[in-house]
Order: sequence, then C-alpha cells, then structure tokens
Amino acid sequence: MISALYRGEVMHRRLRPREHRLRYRVFWLLLDLGELEAIDRRLRLFSRNRFNLLGFHDRDHGDGSEIPLRDQILAHLDCAGVDIGDGAIRLLTMPRILGYVFNPISLYYCHAPDGRLAAVIYEVTSTFGQRHAYVLPVADEDARGGRFRQGAAKALHVSPFMGMDMRYAFRGHAPSERLDLAIDGFDSEGLLIVAAMKGRRRPLTDAALLEAALSMPALTLKVVGAIHWEALKLWLKRTPLHPAPPSSTLGDRERRV
Repeated sequence: MISALYRGEVMHRRLRPREHRLRYRVFWLLLDLGELEAIDRRLRLFSRNRFNLLGFHDRDHGDGSEIPLRDQILAHLDCAGVDIGDGAIRLLTMPRILGYVFNPISLYYCHAPDGRLAAVIYEVTSTFGQRHAYVLPVADEDARGGRFRQGAAKALHVSPFMGMDMRYAFRGHAPSERLDLAIDGFDSEGLLIVAAMKGRRRPLTDAALLEAALSMPALTLKVVGAIHWEALKLWLKRTPLHPAPPSSTLGDRERRV
C-alpha cells in the first residue's frame, strides 16, 4: 500500500518589514485515491465520509460537490494539458480529527502510468472561505530526477499581511521515506517569505494513527488557532495590512467553499 502517515513540521519565515518566524509539529496522511476504500475497510480508527477519531471526507477537497475527487483532478489536469491516463493520484493532507479539519494547503501528486511524477496540484484554502488550485506540470528533466521545481503567480488572498502582487516558487520531491516541500514567496522587492514542510514516513496503521493523534491532540483545531495567533503577533509588530481585493477583480481565480 502506497498510502502512509507522515510526521514532521511546518516552518514559515517572513523577512520584511519585520522578521517573523514560526514552527509547528504536524502530521499528514498521504492517501492514494485508488486505495481509499481499502483503507476505510482495514483501519478501525480511520473512516471515509463517516465520523471517527480520524477521517477523510471527499467534500473537504475539490469543489465540495458529489463529483468524484479523481474526476475533478483529471479535469484540472486536462485544462493544464496533462494526461496521466490511469496513473495514480496521491493526496497529502491533514485528516479530520474528531470531525474537524482545516487544511491551509493540500497537495495532489499526479503520476503517469509508469510512475513518473507528471504534475503537482496545490489546493490552497483561506480562512476567508475561498479555495484555489494551482495546477503545475512537472518538467520532464525534473520528473526523471524525481523532483519538481515550479512557479505560479499568486491567485488567492490568504493573509491580510501580504498583497496579491506576488509569485510563488515551489520545489521538492514526491513523498517517499521523507517528505519535503519548500515555498518561496516574492513580491516587487524580492524574497518576502519562506515556508517549508518536512516529515518522515510511517506505516498507515491504527497504532501509528493513535500515536500521532495522542501526541498532537486537536491538531486541526490548533491549526486555525495558530493562524490567528501568528496574525496577532504580526499585527503587534505593526506589519502593514493589505485588504482583500474585490472579488470582481479576481474573476474565477477564487472559489468560495
């Protein structure tokens, strides 16, 4: 089974106009969409679309509709000119914990039938209730090296302390024994923020899930609390505010969830 548990940490560092750092322990599930039913049957502490200690609900991702999640991802890939056929799609995300979840970012690793990583989709959700999917093909030379290096213009207002005139640079590898992802954010003055996710693979078993849940209780609730706590500290540092742009100026780049 490819699906697994990853335990690790997230790190953010803001460089201007006031330096600000944060680091939190977290855990994620890497869920092969083709294995969801088997995982639901095999584990006692994890359920799909039902309440449990840990869970995965399809409507927490994509557009929240009844359209199968794989079909939604294939449609995104088609719009980006990527065809993976019957290749695997693996979602890295935090699970629901006792029915609650908030994922600032989830990643879909989209593989060609030969196993090569063909695209990565970054599904970003804001605390303002919007979601955007950055659909980025992986260059052939990077896929052969087992890595990805990608970039995109910012398309979703996620923080009142950063403007919309930014670009992101993503780099990392498809999850294996280790998980790694780095995100650099640039504005007109250069590098503004550095973020990273890293973790180590654990087997997806009831014992491993229970250990993770007990070591980081109410993780997904704490994510929302941490976002607002860090925002308060930025405000106390007198970091300039950037109001959300009118929805009419964003067009179809934002979608309310």
